[in-house]
Amino acid sequence: MVVIDAASPLPYIDRRTVARRAHIVLGLFCAASMVASLAIGPAGTSLWGALGQLMRGEVLSTLDQVVLRDIRLPRMVLGALVGAALAVSGAVLQGLFRNPLADPGIVGVSAGAALGATSAIVLGAMLPLAVQNIVGNALIPLAAFLGSWIVVFVLYQVATHRGRTSVITMLLGGIALAALAGACMGVLIYIADDAQLRDLTFWSLGSLGGATWIKVATAGPMIALAIVAAALLGGSLNALALGEAAAHHLGIPVQRVKRGAILCVAVATGSAVAVSGAIGFIGIVVPHLLRLSTGPDHGPLLINAALLGAAFLVWADVIARLIVAPAELPIGIITAILGAPVFLWILLRQRGSLMA
Repeated sequence: MVVIDAASPLPYIDRRTVARRAHIVLGLFCAASMVASLAIGPAGTSLWGALGQLMRGEVLSTLDQVVLRDIRLPRMVLGALVGAALAVSGAVLQGLFRNPLADPGIVGVSAGAALGATSAIVLGAMLPLAVQNIVGNALIPLAAFLGSWIVVFVLYQVATHRGRTSVITMLLGGIALAALAGACMGVLIYIADDAQLRDLTFWSLGSLGGATWIKVATAGPMIALAIVAAALLGGSLNALALGEAAAHHLGIPVQRVKRGAILCVAVATGSAVAVSGAIGFIGIVVPHLLRLSTGPDHGPLLINAALLGAAFLVWADVIARLIVAPAELPIGIITAILGAPVFLWILLRQRGSLMA
């Protein structure tokens, strides 16, 4: 029998219990989604048949090896990494700006990363040969990271005045920065050649079609480090929800936390956009849905956001592969179709507080 009194921490315990159960449920759902991504595809290769062959000690055919090992597996891993990165980035930005509508796409972070990657595609050949040899395949991820970091830094400086961050200024500043990044990308598209234009189309709509183990090895470690670092900021983001002054009195190094959060978002979003292009709505939809079900505690929220974000993008990729097979839809179209109605529902649900 549960006894409720004024000193009972029952609501807090319930939230923590729900969050722990959510870890398990979402972890299983994410694992099942990744297995489904390996098993489902327009090619006739069967995952279960291939596993049976391996258990019997038989050698897979060349076609099965290419489809499973070189196409579906890196694509599944990259999709999970990108989905987790975008969802965690959205949750961190919402905690930092204390607004559930903050998102890497809405506030221009994705546009900054796309501009950095586009600049690397179009202008990378102009760099000295020694620099190209040193940077190698990391040029585009580094440029995307730099672009996202610049946008987040400028946005934070614009929206913050005398220690207070204006949400309206942040959203308007994000729109302006995204428009500026789009204009710069337009200039780069104008001077790009035909081969570069094909690559730039990839960035504008988002796709996992070019997933390779090299891209996984390039972006994976940076995304994983950013997610782990962001998860360690959960308690500090909870304190910031009370206001910067209150967080400071609680012993939180506010400025250091802000810089750490911005760096995590820039690394995660920049790396994700560098290998997948601009994919929207995951950063706003996933954290908000989790906040409704498991509460606003950033500790479990960031972990759950990584799991649900990974599963969300893996399933979006499966739909993109199957809906017009043997062709393939850009994955950004799928996330927009799924995410836009949910975003509108969020706006309708919170319009009262937004107009206050």
